[in-house]
Amino acid sequence: MDEIGMARYLRHVVAMSTSTKRSPRTTEPLRIVVVAPDLEMPDPPAPEDLQLAQRSRALRIGLLEGGFNLVATLPADVFLAERIEQLHPDLVIVDAESDARDALEHVVMSTRETRRPIVLFTDDDDTSHVPDAVAVGVSAYIVNGLASQRIRPILEVAMARFAYEERLRVERDDARLALQERSAVDRAKALLMSRQQLSEPEAYRKLREVAMNKGLRIGEVARRMLDLADLLS
Repeated sequence: MDEIGMARYLRHVVAMSTSTKRSPRTTEPLRIVVVAPDLEMPDPPAPEDLQLAQRSRALRIGLLEGGFNLVATLPADVFLAERIEQLHPDLVIVDAESDARDALEHVVMSTRETRRPIVLFTDDDDTSHVPDAVAVGVSAYIVNGLASQRIRPILEVAMARFAYEERLRVERDDARLALQERSAVDRAKALLMSRQQLSEPEAYRKLREVAMNKGLRIGEVARRMLDLADLLS
C-alpha cells in the first residue's frame, strides 16, 4: 500500500474508532512548526549547504502545495519548548541534517507537556535509533524522502496515526483509573463493614450517597476515605 492509500486507510480507521465530534479547528489548515538547522549560506556555498537549501525549499513547497500553514521555522535550542508552547502548532516537523538524534531530543522535550505529532525528515542513514524515536512519540521517521509531492500524504499518515495512538492511550489510562478506583472502592467498603458493622450493599450505598452529595466519583470518595483512615490510624 502506498503512502496515499495508507493515509486514506488510517483516516478511515480513526473516523470509525471515535464518535467524538470534530472541532471547528479541524477545518482550518494545519498549523505546522518546522525545527531545522540554521541555514547560513557561506560564499561560495559548499555542496552540503546547497543540499540543505534544496531540502528546505522542497519542504516549503510541499507544505504550500498541501494547503498547510507554516507558522514558524525554529532552531533546536533551549528556547524551543517555550516557542512551541506560544505558537500552539498542530504538528511539528524536524528537518534534521546528520544530527537527527540531538534535534529530536529537543523536540520531544518541548512536546512533553502538550503532546503533538512529530514527523522527522533526515538524510542520516543510521536508523539504529528509530525504535527509540518511535517510543518517545515520533509519528513518522522518513529517511531520504523529502520530496515536495510526498509531504502531504506523509503528514496525513502521521496525523492519523497520532490520533489513533492518542485514543488508545486515553482508553488505556481510563482502564487503569477504573481498575484503581475499583480497588479503592472494595477497600473502602471493607473498612466501613468492619468499623460500622455494615453489610456490603449498605457500605456501597453509603459510599454512593456521599459521592452523589459531593458531586464526586465514588472511586474518589473511596480514595479520600482511605487516605483519611491512614492519617488517623
